[in-house]
Amino acid sequence: MSLLDIKDLSVSYGGIRAVDGINLHIEQGELVTLIGANGAGKTTTLKSIVGWVKAQSGSIEYDGKNIGKTETHRFVEQGLVLVPEGRGIFPRLTVLENLEMGAFYRKDTSAVSGDIERVYQLFPRLKERARQLAGTLSGGEQQMLAIGRAMISRPKLLLLDEPSMGLAPIIVAQIFEIIRTISQEGVTILLVEQNAKIALEHADRGYVLESGKITMHGDAQTLLHDERVLSAYLGG
Repeated sequence: MSLLDIKDLSVSYGGIRAVDGINLHIEQGELVTLIGANGAGKTTTLKSIVGWVKAQSGSIEYDGKNIGKTETHRFVEQGLVLVPEGRGIFPRLTVLENLEMGAFYRKDTSAVSGDIERVYQLFPRLKERARQLAGTLSGGEQQMLAIGRAMISRPKLLLLDEPSMGLAPIIVAQIFEIIRTISQEGVTILLVEQNAKIALEHADRGYVLESGKITMHGDAQTLLHDERVLSAYLGG
C-alpha cells in the first residue's frame, strides 16, 4: 500500500488550472522528486497535500486514509510534515528553540533531547549556533534548521519544497547529502525541486510536471538520462 496516493488531483486559482488531474504515489521508504519549471504547479501540489489550498477535484490518501477534510494543524501529529519554500523558521527564537518547536505535538518529551542531538550530528553547524537567533543565520543554515526542526517531529512523510533555492552550490551539495541520509534512515520523502539534476541524482523515482500536468514519470536514473529531460531541464 502506498504511503501517499494522489488520484486525478486538480487545483485552480481564480479560473487558472494550476494542477490538472495529476496522479502520483509514494511507497514507504522512497525518495521521490517532483521536478518542473517555475510555475509548473509543484508547490501547489505540496500545499494541496497539507490542506493549505483546497483541491477542486480528485483525492489524496495518506497512510491509507483520505485526508481531504483533515484540518491542517493535524498533519504533523500524523507524521506528515512540510518544510516550505522560504523555510518558515522563527527568526526571533534561537536555533535550539526552533528545534524544540518541532516537538510541539510530541508526548514523549524525554526522547526529544536525543532527537535534537541527532539533528546536531546531521548538521554540526546548528550545534555551534544553538544559542544564536535563527534570523541571524545564513540562508544555508536556515535551510538546515528548517529540515532539522521537521525531523524533530519524527515524520513518516517529509515534504521538501525547493530546499536548494538561493543557496550556493557547495551548500546545496551538503544539504542533499543530508536529505539522502535521512531517506536511508527510513523517512519517506517527497522532494519538489527546480534543480532537476541534483534532485534526480539523489531520488529513487521522479515525476515531471509541466503546466499542471505530469508528462513523464519513472526511475530517477532513467529520467536523468532521458533526452527530453536533458533538453528541457538539464541544458542538454
